Amino acid sequence: MIAINPVVDVARPRSAPSATAALAAFAAVLLLVSGCAGGVTTQPPLPPMPGDPDLPRRLVETVTADGAFTHLQALQNIAARNGGQRASGSPGHEQSVDYVADTLRRAGYVVETPTFSFYTFTAEAQTLTVDGRTVPAPRALRYSPPTPPGGITAPLVALPSDTALGCEAGDYAGSPVSGAIVLVRLGSCTPTRKQQVAAEAGAVAMIVANSEDIALNTSLDSPVEARIPVAGVSSRQGSSLETRQEQSANLTLVTRSESRTSRSVVAQTVTGRPDEVILSGAHLDSVPEGPGLNDDGSGSAAQLELALRLGAAPPVTNMIRFAWWGGHEAGLWGSSAYVQGLSFDARRDIAAVLNTDMIGSLNAAYFVYDGDDSDGVGAPAGPPGSAAIERTLEEGLTRSGVRARGLDLENRFDHAAFTAIGIPAGGLFTGAEGIKTPEEAALWGGRAGEPYDPCYHERCDGLTNVDRVALARMLDALAWTIATYGVGLGGPNGLPSREQRATL
Repeated sequence: MIAINPVVDVARPRSAPSATAALAAFAAVLLLVSGCAGGVTTQPPLPPMPGDPDLPRRLVETVTADGAFTHLQALQNIAARNGGQRASGSPGHEQSVDYVADTLRRAGYVVETPTFSFYTFTAEAQTLTVDGRTVPAPRALRYSPPTPPGGITAPLVALPSDTALGCEAGDYAGSPVSGAIVLVRLGSCTPTRKQQVAAEAGAVAMIVANSEDIALNTSLDSPVEARIPVAGVSSRQGSSLETRQEQSANLTLVTRSESRTSRSVVAQTVTGRPDEVILSGAHLDSVPEGPGLNDDGSGSAAQLELALRLGAAPPVTNMIRFAWWGGHEAGLWGSSAYVQGLSFDARRDIAAVLNTDMIGSLNAAYFVYDGDDSDGVGAPAGPPGSAAIERTLEEGLTRSGVRARGLDLENRFDHAAFTAIGIPAGGLFTGAEGIKTPEEAALWGGRAGEPYDPCYHERCDGLTNVDRVALARMLDALAWTIATYGVGLGGPNGLPSREQRATL
């Protein structure tokens, strides 16, 4: 067991019940959450309880980046003891789970650590040559099958990206794809779908070119759905390869996928209606390559600081639930397993989902998920209520003196399993491998033309890779939003009630 920082005792409200009394009250009315079972209480929902309308302001004033950095230091220490990483299925992640769960239990929360199965993935060799010339830094898509020893040598066939993206069998009509390594562009459908269609057309391997001029870092859905070896390249590399039609290419991937088990952490307040739940989530695991202190130690630490300052028995009308997901970096396994394990009624009890994945990037942007699709980019608008969450998060950032911009509500984050079943979602993001534009630098400061996070998915993603100012601003916005909806679902940025959700 890891020692708990004294901030836990400070965070508990003086009026909070004892742990024994809180648990007794909790047992009578609470939905018991589990990523595996998803059972619900047979007791009727609690009647509405008055929340403290001053709670959002007080919580914002109480949470601090220093408090979050205490937890970041603990995660850094865990990584240092475990080979520099905290990936799901590793001792570093298990110790991270224990740290968060034990901290919350001591603060009076009722905590579970649901177990789930997932796949790990390693790539030991990744090379691509075309006509004898090396293509720099191809990256195997997660869960890609390995090539045979010595790789696959075959003609390179590129689909015309202006008319075909490899999502339908007809995209390959007239192309000599049988027995070839096919090149497609990212977009329109998932890489899993692309490689399945290509395999059915006779392709022996696939190269996916990114839509941006950075290395493609994405995943197939699972090893079970993988058909042929798949690697990713940048947009510029893709454009170069498109000019080398039917030249001889060799793709070598030495990869391995393994089934393992891991845990998430789920904790909730002992006050508030269990049929009107505000769920805030962050992923706790790192990539195997590094300690993951910005990705997503920043979200995990901020959320833990917020939970402790809020206390297990806050003056709220609606129950607040916190989740620290495992298996994110391997493909959103923890959050997906949790949703799959919930009954229909337990799903309907969740009024909103917030997601904080990377909120301390050194070259920070200030993005809020675009719940109403007002930007018209990528994914459509989120379920009803998502636009309201977006506005409330923006309001929280405005109070910190920051003007937010929208971010596509895409499915690369842990809210995806919730929006897929109609639960409204929103969240905060300071940027990953993307490049800050001159307009963004003028708006927020920082360095144009450089990544938001220079250590994204790298070993250098340690404590010095987290910007304290960005973390503080995002923490305040998260605190404002959670407390606002904890107090009530109404108002100008209100959310659908349970009764309204039942008809949507």
